[in-house]
Amino acid sequence: MSLINQRLRGPWTLFKKEILRFWRVSFQTVAAPVMTALLYLLIFSHVLGTKVEVYPGVPYTVFLIPGLIMMSVLQNAFANSSSSLIQSKVMGNIIFVLLTPLTYIEFFLAFLLASIVRGLVVGTVIYLTAICFIDLPITHPMFIFAFAFFGSGMLGTFGIIAGLWAEKFDQMAAFQNFVIMPLSFLSGVFYSIHSLPPVWQKVSHFNPFFYMIDGFRYGFFGQGDISPWFSLSVVIGFFVALSILTIGMLKAGYKLRG
Repeated sequence: MSLINQRLRGPWTLFKKEILRFWRVSFQTVAAPVMTALLYLLIFSHVLGTKVEVYPGVPYTVFLIPGLIMMSVLQNAFANSSSSLIQSKVMGNIIFVLLTPLTYIEFFLAFLLASIVRGLVVGTVIYLTAICFIDLPITHPMFIFAFAFFGSGMLGTFGIIAGLWAEKFDQMAAFQNFVIMPLSFLSGVFYSIHSLPPVWQKVSHFNPFFYMIDGFRYGFFGQGDISPWFSLSVVIGFFVALSILTIGMLKAGYKLRG
């Protein structure tokens, strides 16, 4: 047992370090995303709240909340791993992690789990804040957890890839602005894809964020644009594929070893 504890001490320490890194600035990493989501909710509900009904019997304001929660979960999971890696690389302290006897699998798991924790914490706080003002039903809680977990895991993995690839802060900012943000906003957060022209409905099916948003929303209302089981299989498939790619990059020391 002591040997197992010694083996786990390294990845646990790195995981704890990543948790403390975002928690010590929680006003920026947790409170700020919550405020942003609430502002979106306030603006869109004021403009469209009484004019749009996406699902029968579901007011637009209620429809909007799960999408905002999931969008925040995904963006913050990505930000956690990507920002940590790029900061460590630019500041040069990544060498202190690489000198430890951690395996690349342990390195991957520590960063991945910390990203999942941050995503779930932000999503939970937004949910708890929203239900203080709006009655939000929960129909399938297991779907809610599954999509939140694998979705944040997928974006946490994506963040590791981006952090390994980027060499400067502006490269990371470009990745965030030209990849993550467009995929998030065009995923059905603010609308159902059935309201789009047929050609754009087909294009939406190539966006993995769409499956995460739609499946997560299904957990609340029991209604969605496609089967939640299909969406979950797509999300898990992307998560596994990105995990394999990330582990391969870490094993090769991609942009980590001179």
